[in-house]
Amino acid sequence: MKQFMNGRDALVTDAVDGLVRTSGGRLARLDGYPHIKVVVRTDWDRSKVALVSGGGSGHEPSHAGFVGQGMLTAAVCGEVFASPSVDAVLAGILAVTGKAGCLLIVKNYTGDRLNFGLAAERARAFGLRVNMVIVDDDVALPHLPQARGVAGTLFVHKIAGAAAEAGQDLDAVTAAAQRVIAGVASIGMSLDTCTVPGSPKEDRIADGKAELGLGIHGEAGVQQVSFTGARSAMAMVLEKLAPHVTGDSNVALLNNLGGATPLEMSVLAAELAASPLGGRIQAIVGPAALMTSLDMQGFSVSVLPATADDLTALAAPVAPAAWPGMQAIVPLAIRPLPDGLAPLKALASAHPLRRGLIESCCAALIAAEADLNLLDAKSGDGDTGSTLATAARALLAAIDGLPLADITQAYRAIGSELSQTMGGSSGVLLAIFFAAAGDASASGKDWIAALQVGLARVMQVGGAKPGDRTMIDALEPALAGLGHGLPVAAAAARQGADATAGMVRAKAGRASYLSEDKLAGHNDPGAEGVARLFAFLAEKHG
Repeated sequence: MKQFMNGRDALVTDAVDGLVRTSGGRLARLDGYPHIKVVVRTDWDRSKVALVSGGGSGHEPSHAGFVGQGMLTAAVCGEVFASPSVDAVLAGILAVTGKAGCLLIVKNYTGDRLNFGLAAERARAFGLRVNMVIVDDDVALPHLPQARGVAGTLFVHKIAGAAAEAGQDLDAVTAAAQRVIAGVASIGMSLDTCTVPGSPKEDRIADGKAELGLGIHGEAGVQQVSFTGARSAMAMVLEKLAPHVTGDSNVALLNNLGGATPLEMSVLAAELAASPLGGRIQAIVGPAALMTSLDMQGFSVSVLPATADDLTALAAPVAPAAWPGMQAIVPLAIRPLPDGLAPLKALASAHPLRRGLIESCCAALIAAEADLNLLDAKSGDGDTGSTLATAARALLAAIDGLPLADITQAYRAIGSELSQTMGGSSGVLLAIFFAAAGDASASGKDWIAALQVGLARVMQVGGAKPGDRTMIDALEPALAGLGHGLPVAAAAARQGADATAGMVRAKAGRASYLSEDKLAGHNDPGAEGVARLFAFLAEKHG
């Protein structure tokens, strides 16, 4: 897999330098590359308790991304998924610890426990006060004697960081950290494994499956479960967390494990808020990439039963930009559309023939969804089939409310429905098409002539014409032949669509941005959709 790096050996050091150079002067690193990779605050005066954390890299922005006022004082970075050395941890401790002492926040992995633990002993030999807490928030393996430390560690960083920033002593900061550790619980799910730089990708999660309870270093999950969508995925995760949610004042942390898109994370946030458990969650941190596993396409949820002091600490402002803040979970706010945008709907009326034609059109587009997406992927972004099918499903859902007995109002109602439900430029153009057809019908045009007026308006507004490699290349001849019957119209649409395969220069639409070699030999997906639509109608209603 291609990755933006200069080599595996330089990956972490280059990344640390990038973080420091873009910190605005808030951060520095200790000398000692490549063995010692420690990021420290530049505004630290050792008068307060220092917080030091770290571990293997690959979890960014954890841990170095959370160094700054209100959170960590220093972060000790190992190589990817490898604990930093004892000397590196000791260097971090010595660099930031004053009379107030230092708290080490360590995730529960053998290498981290040993290296941070030995570094703490050596620091104490220097006369420094050093405490260490172990985070073990993963509930995926309830019978494991030593649970793993995962994204719940961020709650410890934030609440202990607020205590240290407020000037509390080492014992108080340590007690705050231990109380959070005792309450926090986390579990994750992923659709794919992560890609470790310089190593082949492990492909262990089958299609249609997700892995529940996997570790942040690519360790296999507790079980592979059937994946049917975001709702069921969130439900499975929350089922594991439910025994750890107490009372009605809980905070959730929704963490992107690295490869999920912001769009997916927002869907997961909606499912979390709408879940039965959501009513007992007062606030949320995220959704955001907080403790990742390289590019893993997954998420984790951490829950913390929170006191009033915890809520204050979590809401306190901090310097690290990687901390997304905490927001209250609120009911879904919906406001009415502004005047003029709320559709004025004509009274529904029945017309069996027109209803049958509309249902056939929708069925044809839904049936062609996958094929049109594949065709569009050759010259676009692969969504033409989905765009048309989504509009078709919305039209089917609304069909009982359409004024089908009045062709003028039917055209206008279809245009209004498409303008609200169909995405992209196609939705706008088809809304214009039917709205103009409705106006033409109102002025006395018959139903075919009205559709031809709609097409003329689309060409005027959209700027495309026959020969420009768009759906017009199939729609224009189809409408011209419609007066002679559906079979003639279908044959004309097919001929027009097939002709687009030889058009190697698109003059409109997204395909106009592509080179000739990307277009040659492939029908325009919009034109192909029109051809399939008329073929279906000819076969069913001939």
